[in-house]
Amino acid sequence: MSIHDCSIIDLPRINDPRGNLTFVEAGRHIPFNIQRVYYLYDVPGGAERGGHAHKALHQLVIAMSGSFDIHLDDGQSKKTIHMNRSYYGLYICPMIWREIDNFSSGAVCMVLASDYYDELDYYRQYAEFINDAVKVIK
Repeated sequence: MSIHDCSIIDLPRINDPRGNLTFVEAGRHIPFNIQRVYYLYDVPGGAERGGHAHKALHQLVIAMSGSFDIHLDDGQSKKTIHMNRSYYGLYICPMIWREIDNFSSGAVCMVLASDYYDELDYYRQYAEFINDAVKVIK
């Protein structure tokens, strides 16, 4: 997997003068079934989240409110994506190191995940991730 497999997904929007609506359907808008949903909020100014990678988990990250930056790293290439629209989701495939920062005041980051929480699926140490990422690339 590489950062080139990570992409912005333009989610459906129904515009209405009473308020807009966006929805996400597993297998239709995103390439995985949703097993878990979690969200980050009340992130203090200057704080960073993420700082890990997953061995097998697929995720879709949505800026429900406000904005933040997601830094992606596959061991060879890096890119930063600014998230600031609730109708855009960033698909993150397995084996991608991610760091999230630059949270605006009141930002809410929602994540749809392909599986239940499993600590064994995490790379918490960048050196261990790089070591295994290089093996996958070869």
